[in-house]
Amino acid sequence: MKIVFIKDVKGKGKKGEIKEIASGYAQFLIKNGSAKVANNTALGELDGQKKAKEKHEAEILAEAQELKAFLEKEDTIVHFKDKPKADGSSIGAVSSIVLVKELEKQYGVKVDKHKLEMNHPIKSFGNSEVPVKLHKDVKSKIQLRVDEA
Repeated sequence: MKIVFIKDVKGKGKKGEIKEIASGYAQFLIKNGSAKVANNTALGELDGQKKAKEKHEAEILAEAQELKAFLEKEDTIVHFKDKPKADGSSIGAVSSIVLVKELEKQYGVKVDKHKLEMNHPIKSFGNSEVPVKLHKDVKSKIQLRVDEA
C-alpha cells in the first residue's frame, strides 16, 4: 500500500515521504495518525505544504540578505564609550548581549545573540568586527567602535 508519512516514523520514513509498505503496517500507521493513504488529496496537501515551506524559507533568506546589506554599510557602526584602565585597555567589555542590545538601541535592528560568532568579549579601544551568521547561506559582520569616555 502506498502511503504519505504525516510524522517521522523511526526506521520507516520521514514526514512528507511517500513509500510503498505492507498493507497491515500501513493500516496501523493510518489508524495511529502517522500516515495517510497516498491518494490525490493527500498528495495535493503534501505539495501545498512543500510550496508553503519553500516560500517561508525564501522570505527568511530575503530578510537575512536585507539585514546583511544594512550591516555592511560603511556608516553602520555600533558605538560604545568606556573608561580606560592604567594599561590602556577598557574597564568594561563588549559581550554579545551588550552588542545586540546596543545594535537594537542605536539602529532598531534585532539580531539573535546566538548568531554572533564572538569567542570572547572585546576589551580594547578602537574598531572591531564581529562575524554574524544571519542564515545558513548568509554571513555578515557587525562593525563596532569603542571610544574613551
